[in-house]
Amino acid sequence: MDKGVLATALGSPAPFGQSQFAFMRGNAFEAKVKADGGAELLRLLYERLGGGAEAPAGDAATPDLSAAGPEGRAARTALALREATAAGGWALLDHPMLALEVAGSPAYLEPDAVVVHPDGRWTVVEIKSFPMIDASADPSKVGAAARQAAVYVLALERVAAVTEGAEVGHRVLLVCPKDFSNLPTASVVDVRKQRAVTRRQLTRLTRVEDIAAGLPEGTTFDPACPPEELDAAVAAVPPAYAPECLAACELAFHCRARSRAEGAVETLGRSVRGELGGLTTVAGVLAAAAGKEGDPADPTVAALRRAAALRAEALEGAAEALRAETAGSAAVRPAGAGAPEGAAACR
Repeated sequence: MDKGVLATALGSPAPFGQSQFAFMRGNAFEAKVKADGGAELLRLLYERLGGGAEAPAGDAATPDLSAAGPEGRAARTALALREATAAGGWALLDHPMLALEVAGSPAYLEPDAVVVHPDGRWTVVEIKSFPMIDASADPSKVGAAARQAAVYVLALERVAAVTEGAEVGHRVLLVCPKDFSNLPTASVVDVRKQRAVTRRQLTRLTRVEDIAAGLPEGTTFDPACPPEELDAAVAAVPPAYAPECLAACELAFHCRARSRAEGAVETLGRSVRGELGGLTTVAGVLAAAAGKEGDPADPTVAALRRAAALRAEALEGAAEALRAETAGSAAVRPAGAGAPEGAAACR
């Protein structure tokens, strides 16, 4: 099920997305990097990650990865990777299809490129349209690219495990425009940390079958259903909303509305949720801060009450300062001072 279609059917479409101009610019830059059989891409990769192998001399293999459906393309990609590794030369796989099990179901992934080295090493290549200025890029964007590439590395490791002589590199090549031009430059990003984090997260995910088993019988997420029926079906799955979802999930606005209606503290962010311990609603937090609820021995409750007292003290101090300033202004006003001359005539 496409979450964007589901969000639209629920009346909470996600009003975001990449602009057509940015999309076209990104496609044009990627085409430039991969032109002439990926000569520029391979040159950049050899400069950063070539190792002891000979430089690719324009004879790198570019296997055809076309097949029917994502499952067929994933199988064709795995075969191409095995053949390229056995050949012992350079190979460039343009938009390969990889499969990764997520919560018991296959997820199909499409990296920008994967390069096979003569020594059997496989390197993920990510091509982004944000610039590298003075050899550095926006850390948040690089971090997002690293997390994305780490998922591709995990998927490749499944294929490498059954391919003789293959090894997936933990360093990926990030290709971006240089400074303010459209010329490509590259940087190497180590994704071992992101790979480890992603692997742990995948092992903790609840399987789709287990989620489905807990739903009422006959539950369907068909967008053609009446809105009230569809809303009830979505409500049967507990939301796990956080503000970060707004940048990645089409259902984020629907889940945010539900979280706000329930007064869930998750709407304030995961870090805030972690600090509040057993307090799970905004109303409960405010009541604890006001001394109406909560155990005074609880460190979280004590901290909230201390913060509320400091806030009240600051507000009272500000009010006293304002009253003093107002009184001082009245004291220095000349006797008989009233409305400006001519004000009566303007009435």
